[in-house]
Amino acid sequence: MFGNIVMKTLGAVLLTVMLAGNALAAEHTVRIKGMKFQPANLSVAAGDTVTFINNDNAPHTATAKDGSFSTPRLGKGNSAKIKISKSGAFDYFCAVHPRMKGKIVSN
Repeated sequence: MFGNIVMKTLGAVLLTVMLAGNALAAEHTVRIKGMKFQPANLSVAAGDTVTFINNDNAPHTATAKDGSFSTPRLGKGNSAKIKISKSGAFDYFCAVHPRMKGKIVSN
């Protein structure tokens, strides 16, 4: 009987670990090209990471209007990662070229 309880408990623990492993955060990429964020609108889950890659000759940033994230100034070929830690809608822009805009929506 004790062995049965241990096996059931062990099975429940293993199932929990397996399910938690499936809940890993995803990684997304936004390319900066042609003075635009591509894609300009991105849907992610809370906990996901977004990598911004600058493919333009000009330097760019990705700076949230609410101040929740900002990349450093990225030269051509440089990248930076941010983590979206909460749900919400995050409008962002390039601090060097404010007409460049994007939006990340996290659920």
